[in-house]
Amino acid sequence: MELRKIVAIMSLGSAIFAGSVQAYDCSELPNWKRQSYYLVGSQVQYQGIAYENTGEPSKRDFPDEGYPWSVLGDCDSTGNGGGGNVDPQPLSIYGAWHCGNDYCTWAGFRDLFEFDLKNHWLIDRDNNSSCNFEVPESCDPSVNLVVLSFVHPFRLLDRTSDEQTLNGVPRGMTQEVVDYFKSQGVRVMLSIGGITYTDAWNQALAKDAWQLGLNAAAVASTLGVGIEIDYEENRNPNLEGLQAFIDAYRSVHPYDASGTNHAARLTIDLAAGDRWLIALTEKATADWLDTTTPVLDYANAMVTPRQSNADNTIANWQEHIDGKPQYDPPILPLAPAKLTGSLWLTGRKPAPECVDFNKSLQHPNATGNYVQTVMPNGAGTTPGILGYMFWASECQGTRSACTTSEYNNTCEGGMGEAAAFYEIPIPMQALRQN
Repeated sequence: MELRKIVAIMSLGSAIFAGSVQAYDCSELPNWKRQSYYLVGSQVQYQGIAYENTGEPSKRDFPDEGYPWSVLGDCDSTGNGGGGNVDPQPLSIYGAWHCGNDYCTWAGFRDLFEFDLKNHWLIDRDNNSSCNFEVPESCDPSVNLVVLSFVHPFRLLDRTSDEQTLNGVPRGMTQEVVDYFKSQGVRVMLSIGGITYTDAWNQALAKDAWQLGLNAAAVASTLGVGIEIDYEENRNPNLEGLQAFIDAYRSVHPYDASGTNHAARLTIDLAAGDRWLIALTEKATADWLDTTTPVLDYANAMVTPRQSNADNTIANWQEHIDGKPQYDPPILPLAPAKLTGSLWLTGRKPAPECVDFNKSLQHPNATGNYVQTVMPNGAGTTPGILGYMFWASECQGTRSACTTSEYNNTCEGGMGEAAAFYEIPIPMQALRQN
């Protein structure tokens, strides 16, 4: 062991033994976590004692081993840590990506009665006989946001019209489908990209990123929807082009903290943690998701690998909160109020997140408490991330179960019950900005 650590441990032990450690209010201190990365100045609690990092950035140094941690005091009776005495923030966002019935292309026209049969659970959490999609706000939805996925970026740039696309928009993404949700108070967005369309993003950004942003803004105006950027280029993203896309979009729809203008809602998808899409995450966190001069409304942390447990899921989300100061250039910490976490709805069979709230990852005993109470670690001032997104409703792939009545896999028992438990605001209210 390094000499500096030996000295620190001896000093730490002597101080505690001598009874010189003073009481300290730990009510707002998070529990130390081995997977988190702590900057100098970070304060935590560990086994009933408050500590501050006074030495150097640290990830795996246990606080009671001394350096780089210094003792602040014994936690007094007001503090039990981990956000336990933090007032839980209400969930602002509880939404689902929607892949349609053709694995996320939305290439075919949808009859609304057939669409309702497959997707009724999204607008009706209780199987209520009085819920009728033709009657505005007659239902209690399971979600307050639906993101129609995906728009092909290059076709949007060229305003392509063919068998699958009309003026650059998939033929299934119609005003009627948008209004199916909006009439019940559910906000709607369109997602541009997805992993399948990464090359199309690159082509469109290289050809005319500004015009792509203007076209996206025009579609948002016409349909009354927001836009999500899902640009999954890991190795060499065209950040200059994406900046131009965002600037063009914001030239039409300026940032709107009130959320009143649905077309002004512009978000981005980042990886589950900070170890993929690194260049995109560094740029987004530094330039677009700052709480002082925000450009994008928030980021979605993508879903973790299937069958991830609560600890692994939280560890990935925590990477966004902590940032990666050891990277060059560093990834800055992200304010919790600028992040949502994502969970699976189905695999080869329906997930508990779809069908069983008590066994789901969104339950308070799994990730729910973390989502509502996680403390900022270098950015933002309020605890709790904004909420959850779920991948994905209807049918997202040939190897996945579908969340439709046809397969008896609708999600009232998971997402519907959770929406009632968390009292999800419908319609969505203005988002926390700090």
